[in-house]
Amino acid sequence: MDIEEVIKRITNGGALIKEEAEELSRLPDKESLYEAAHRITKAFHSNKFDTCSIINVKSGKCPENCKWCAQSAHFKTTAEVYGVLSPEECMQQAVFNRKQGVGRYSLVASGRRPTDAEIHRYIESYHSIRRNVPGLKLCASLGLCTEEQLNRLFEAGVTTYHCNMETAPSYFGNLCSTHTQQDKEATLAAARRVGMRICSGGIIGMGETMEQRIEFAFYLSSLGSLSIPINILQPIPGTPLDQSERLDEEEYLTTVALFRLINPKAFLRFSGGRAQLSDDTQRKAIHIGINSAITGDMLTTVGCTTPHDMAMIEELGMVNSNDTDWEVKHDH
Repeated sequence: MDIEEVIKRITNGGALIKEEAEELSRLPDKESLYEAAHRITKAFHSNKFDTCSIINVKSGKCPENCKWCAQSAHFKTTAEVYGVLSPEECMQQAVFNRKQGVGRYSLVASGRRPTDAEIHRYIESYHSIRRNVPGLKLCASLGLCTEEQLNRLFEAGVTTYHCNMETAPSYFGNLCSTHTQQDKEATLAAARRVGMRICSGGIIGMGETMEQRIEFAFYLSSLGSLSIPINILQPIPGTPLDQSERLDEEEYLTTVALFRLINPKAFLRFSGGRAQLSDDTQRKAIHIGINSAITGDMLTTVGCTTPHDMAMIEELGMVNSNDTDWEVKHDH
C-alpha cells in the first residue's frame, strides 16, 4: 500500500476504506502508520487540544446489564451508590475544574433514562454553573433521554450530548442485552434535532478483535461523531469482564492511529482507563492522534490529574484551546 497516497487522499477530503484499514493494522512495523496518523492530525487540527471534565452526578443501581460497568445493579461491586447530587456540589466541582484550565464540564448519571424530576434537578445544576462559572461549556451524559428532556437541557445551556456506542455493532450484543445501539442512535438523533452537538465513542479491550475495532471506527464515522472518547477497559472486580487481560500498549496505539485515519476530523479523546498507560505511551498517543481528553477522576476509576495533563499538553507543544467546537452534523 502507498501510505503517501492514503495521506494525500484523506487530507484532500477523501476516505480510507475498510480493506485498507485492515491492511494497515497488519503492518509489521507500525511506525509508518503512526506517522501517517500524526500528519493527518496536524493537517486537520494543528496543535489544538480540547479538555473536559466530568462529575458522577448519580451513581449505582443501574438496571442495564453492561458487562464492563461497576454501576450495574446486576453485578456485585464496590461502586458507590447515591442519588442526584445537589446543584451546589456540581457547581463547586465546576469551579474547581475551570480554575485548572478545563474548558468543558459534563454531568454524568447512571441509569437507563432520567425521570423528569431528575432532569429538573440537573437543570438547576446547569443554571447554577452558568451563573458562577462563565465561559465553561456544558455537556451532559444522562442516558436515553427523550427529545423533550433534551430540549429542556439545551435551553438550560447544554451544548453537547454524550452517549457512547461502546463497541462494534457485531460485538455489542455480547456485552449488553438490556438496550441496543439503535436506542442510543435515537437519543443522539434527538439531541441533534434540538440543536446539540454529539459526543460518542466507546471502550477497547473488552475482547473484541482489531477488525471489530476498525468496524467500530467506521460506525462512529457513519454517525458523524466528531468527539470520540476512547476508553480502555479497566477490569472492575465483580463485573463479568473482571478477568480480562490488560490491553497491550502497542495495540492501543495502533487503534488510535486507525481511528484517526478513519475519523480525520474528529477529536479523539483520552478517557477512562488510560492511567494504565505509561507516560511515554500517552505522549506517543498524542503525537499520533489523541487531541482531547477527559481529565481528572473518571466515574468509578481514578483518572490522570488535571495538572499532570496540562503539563504534558504544554510539553508536547499542544495548546489547550476549547474554542474548538466541532461542526454540528445533522441527520441525512
